[in-house]
Amino acid sequence: MARRKKVSTTISPESYAFLRALIRSRKAENLAQALDYVLDEMRRAENRARLEAATAAYYDNASQEAIDEENQIAADFSSLGAEVDPDE
Repeated sequence: MARRKKVSTTISPESYAFLRALIRSRKAENLAQALDYVLDEMRRAENRARLEAATAAYYDNASQEAIDEENQIAADFSSLGAEVDPDE
């Protein structure tokens, strides 16, 4: 694991209460982990937003032929799933 960096700052009472609630709910063991948890969630949300924007841009700019091909591939995979019995 990379060496941790020290941060010294003040936060609002509401933010402090939120971090403490993360500790009480056992999502973090201490304030440092609670802050890491919040920052990780923010990074994931930003990554999801970028992926959604890139996906929307792809479909906004894709030809009808490409979209039809994607739909056919999805339909083919869907029909294969119906043929698979996970209990066999």
